[in-house]
Amino acid sequence: MKKMICFALAAVLALGVLAGCSNTAKPEQTKGTDPVSTNAPAKELAGNVATDGSTSMQKVINALGESFVGMNPNVNFTYNPTGSSGGIKAVSSGTCDIGLSSRALKDEEVNEGLVGTVLAYDGIAMIVNPENPVEDLDLETIAKIYTGEITNWSEIGGNDAEIVLIGREAGSGTRSGFEEIVGVVDACQYRQELTSTGDVITAVASNPNAIGYASLASVKDTVKALKVAGVAPTEETVKDGTYVIQRPFVLVTKEGVELSETAQAFFDYALSPDANEVLTAAGVVPAN
Repeated sequence: MKKMICFALAAVLALGVLAGCSNTAKPEQTKGTDPVSTNAPAKELAGNVATDGSTSMQKVINALGESFVGMNPNVNFTYNPTGSSGGIKAVSSGTCDIGLSSRALKDEEVNEGLVGTVLAYDGIAMIVNPENPVEDLDLETIAKIYTGEITNWSEIGGNDAEIVLIGREAGSGTRSGFEEIVGVVDACQYRQELTSTGDVITAVASNPNAIGYASLASVKDTVKALKVAGVAPTEETVKDGTYVIQRPFVLVTKEGVELSETAQAFFDYALSPDANEVLTAAGVVPAN
């Protein structure tokens, strides 16, 4: 009997040890319970982003659009070069997502509920034909040229030839910026008023006696950019403020109107540090 009791006790003890071992064993992980594996993949952007406005911003906005689409291949990005006023009106009427303006918004535009967000800063280069020997003009001389007080290149160290004044059409952000900075608003004696930055560059490149102004980001080697008061228009001089003829590049939206998810993503990207390299490569100074 004693032997049977001992065997029974031994069996109970053995079962207890086995139970204790099973309780301390590491349980098998259930598939899908890992926090990393439960995270849903990032939503892939798709849809349209429609921009409209400043022709001076063409190089910049196309570079941003190309970069954004490269990261989001299912996005359709469009740019309509109608000029700053055209882009502002397009946002106001709801025919585009984001307007592009190469000038600050006017008080009346802000009062209509439009919102301007500075994307970058751009120099406005004074351009002449490469054959022109003039290299440097100060603001006062530029003002006298554009108001008709100085009419011959020989008066400022150039050839004996009539100065041909090229400018942009009324409503152009480039024209507004130039005239306000130089102090010649509504006083310029233009020979030609053209509807795009490219047209101004082409006109000056084809006429050895012409002078015009154009976005620094758009200037080509077919024309010569003049120094202004001894300072050449470059990214560095625009950034440090020593080149005085400069203006903002602005993204325009409408207060109270929510952008689509895709358009908002582009807007956020354009203003983020991630886009600064793209902006710099396009020849402008990022605002952020």
